[in-house]
Amino acid sequence: MDPLIITCAPVGAEVRIDQTPHLPHTPRLLGETARAIQAAGASIIHVHCRNDDGTNTHSVERFREAYDAIRAESDLIVQFSTGGAIGMTLAERAGVLELRPEMATLTCGSVNFGDDIFENSFPIMRGILKKMNEFGVRPELEIFDKGHVANARRLARERLLTFPQHVDLVLGVPGGLEATVQNLCDLVDDLPEGCTWSVAGIGRQQLPMTMAAIAMGGHVRVGLEDNLFYSRGRLAKNDELVARVARIASEAGRTVTTPDQARRLLGLPVPAARGEPV
Repeated sequence: MDPLIITCAPVGAEVRIDQTPHLPHTPRLLGETARAIQAAGASIIHVHCRNDDGTNTHSVERFREAYDAIRAESDLIVQFSTGGAIGMTLAERAGVLELRPEMATLTCGSVNFGDDIFENSFPIMRGILKKMNEFGVRPELEIFDKGHVANARRLARERLLTFPQHVDLVLGVPGGLEATVQNLCDLVDDLPEGCTWSVAGIGRQQLPMTMAAIAMGGHVRVGLEDNLFYSRGRLAKNDELVARVARIASEAGRTVTTPDQARRLLGLPVPAARGEPV
């Protein structure tokens, strides 16, 4: 079977620092986490940033510090979030793209998010994609519901993106598509030809969705952004969640990729040496 790409989303925008002692909410902690998750088998790190007090920020300078810390400790593919936190403006969400990370996420439609609304209108999506294209950043399409796949096709018809792309199927968000194997299969069947895909199961559904993706030939996202617990009542560390995926994949006959192997699978340039993003 094809090698497995593991993405780790270690921070997110919703988890509070009083919920777990393992949340890497500073650039220094993100650098340490990057080193640990790469050693455990991750190839991509999905980056949100926090202020020192744990509040959300999309400050370009904070993302720069986070990037530098991650790059100093690893050669992971650095993927910035453009989702930010609910209520952030388009300018805030897209501003960090000027740092030219290798990848950044593009959420392909609005979705109820608990009691809130995560807004991703077509003007917002177009604005983010235009910045991605300006700075040469590869999108990862975030799909929370089946209509989001249709939205991505519309953006392709508008020539703002081309297929195939890498797609992350986020299942189990309260208000989004439920995390079931049937829904996962339905989404995968609807993807444009040639797309690679990963799945992010929320909360207790992270492990079942991980196992399904491994069996189906897809890829996996884990991390504290999506799930705080390793098992019932026991808080997880990011590298533990990655290591469990790598172990299950090995039992299923799938090796995990190195960051450079993941770059080749995703069609990203393989840098000759570490340094500033280009």
